[in-house]
Amino acid sequence: MLTKRKKVRKYIRFYGQVQAVGFRWRAMQAAQLYGATGWVRNEYDDSVSMEIQGTERQIDDVIAALDRGAYIVIEHMEVKQLEPVEDENGFRVKYH
Repeated sequence: MLTKRKKVRKYIRFYGQVQAVGFRWRAMQAAQLYGATGWVRNEYDDSVSMEIQGTERQIDDVIAALDRGAYIVIEHMEVKQLEPVEDENGFRVKYH
């Protein structure tokens, strides 16, 4: 019998060359491709923040796709575990 994979939610702050390089668009495309939900937005300090929900594998796949992006250079990330959000649908770009 197949068991349902556990969904997790993470807040991730990306630092490096992550603004003005298509990061948010690529994040949205990758999240849709791998079935993750959540949001992404630019921050005023030139970092990008994201809340992403899915299995560990889905989240890892989204981050790997971002890391392969042309012009994107992720120097480091801060990651915090969050409680999953029930019934969340889709992944979107947030604006302040």
